[in-house]
Amino acid sequence: MKQYDPVMNVAELPTIVFGRRGLTWWGTVAFICIEATTLVICVVTYLYLRKNYYEWPPAPLRNPNVLLPSIGAAFLALTNIGNRWLHKKVRNLDKRGVQTGLTMMSVFAAIAVVFRILVFRNLNVHWDTNAYASAAWLTVAFHSTLLFLEALETWVFTALFWFGPVEGKHFSDADDNCVYWYFMSLVWLPMYALIFWSPRIM
Repeated sequence: MKQYDPVMNVAELPTIVFGRRGLTWWGTVAFICIEATTLVICVVTYLYLRKNYYEWPPAPLRNPNVLLPSIGAAFLALTNIGNRWLHKKVRNLDKRGVQTGLTMMSVFAAIAVVFRILVFRNLNVHWDTNAYASAAWLTVAFHSTLLFLEALETWVFTALFWFGPVEGKHFSDADDNCVYWYFMSLVWLPMYALIFWSPRIM
């Protein structure tokens, strides 16, 4: 019977990997799936409550304002141009490019956070007014936690790449951050449309 050596030489394996080859990438994908499920629950709750009302939002409430939320949603979507540029620099292990890209994304994140804080006022209702208000606030607030945490993570990576000792694994971490930014920024578009535009047509 052929004997197999239980020892394997891994000296030739790469120390930096991206995408499906990295364990942290799978963790990021799993986290995206969890967050997406929670967002779907928020949307289903909002739509379920809608069918119980003749008017939406219920009188005498006004429709949400759309100008500032629309600008904020468009801005957040357009940040993916910069995120894509950063993503390429990360995959090329270009430290200087990653420093520049992370600084740019940190500024974008700060602007997006300011927009989001102002968006809450444009719902034109307090969160505890009625079921509609609670559902609308919950949906916006939950996505806001994703935005705020992603902004915080981006700021931390920016500080690390500028001032900390950068190791190869940090490029993989920055890569995962880019992947999550795609999700966080683009998933807001249908949710924004639901909360701010659907009351005008439902």
